[in-house]
Amino acid sequence: MQPSETLSGNFSPDAHPPAARRESDADGGLVLTLTSGKGGVGKTTTTANVGTALAIAGQRVIVVDADIGLRNLDIVMGLESRVVYNLVDVIEGRCSLHEALVRDKRVGEMYLLPSSQTRDKTAIAPDQMMTLCDELRSIADFVLVDSPAGIELGFQNAIAAASEVIIVTTPEVSALRDADKVIYLLERDMNIQARLIINRYNPRLVRRKEMITRNSILDILSIDLLGIVPEDDQIIVSANKGWPVALERKKYVSRAYHNIAQRLLGYNVPLIHFQEISWPERLRRLIGL
Repeated sequence: MQPSETLSGNFSPDAHPPAARRESDADGGLVLTLTSGKGGVGKTTTTANVGTALAIAGQRVIVVDADIGLRNLDIVMGLESRVVYNLVDVIEGRCSLHEALVRDKRVGEMYLLPSSQTRDKTAIAPDQMMTLCDELRSIADFVLVDSPAGIELGFQNAIAAASEVIIVTTPEVSALRDADKVIYLLERDMNIQARLIINRYNPRLVRRKEMITRNSILDILSIDLLGIVPEDDQIIVSANKGWPVALERKKYVSRAYHNIAQRLLGYNVPLIHFQEISWPERLRRLIGL
């Protein structure tokens, strides 16, 4: 069994979404920080794919790797060979922002601001990150910040300039506990109501009562659901190739990222609906028909 994504009239996998633009902050684009508290839940892959989907929808997007010392976003996006400068170089004045941005030529107006591999999280402070993001949002519709794991300085840097925080979690007890801690800190310290992406959701395991259900996750975390990304090997394969699966418009899992992007743009897109799919249909989807 594989899940299928229910789509609204605003988007189909065979047509480009409309170049709509969600209302931004008064002085620039939106800064979206993707975080979780726990490592390994798919924040980086989610950042790359949601950013790609927004760019396909006609938005100017900058994705920022805020994990200083453990840079990975450039690899997932397949841009590592083109990285020359990084965000620490920009902050310390060794290059301009324009020089550090790496354009993804495969889709629209999408750029990567990579992190440093040779420095640690103390290389920048939250106020410096805010200044940097203010500059980024003046030239982009969406700035997506890939937060490092944990709730220490790297996390504080990543959320410093956030217009909105998106929590990424998997349906695991440890991931949910860490996500709940992050939500508590955001509400206590910043008065931010985050939204949620559930990643690697497996409806077969849910029906066998071997995975936490969507409704149970929402009861635990008590935040709005932005989207569900089903478990799919294609995501891992694409990440290893440096080719975000959102570029593959006909792959069913790609639709989850595009629907999330459409919700960020303000469209009322139905949440994912799971249904039984026959083996012939599974084969058709695997070969892209």
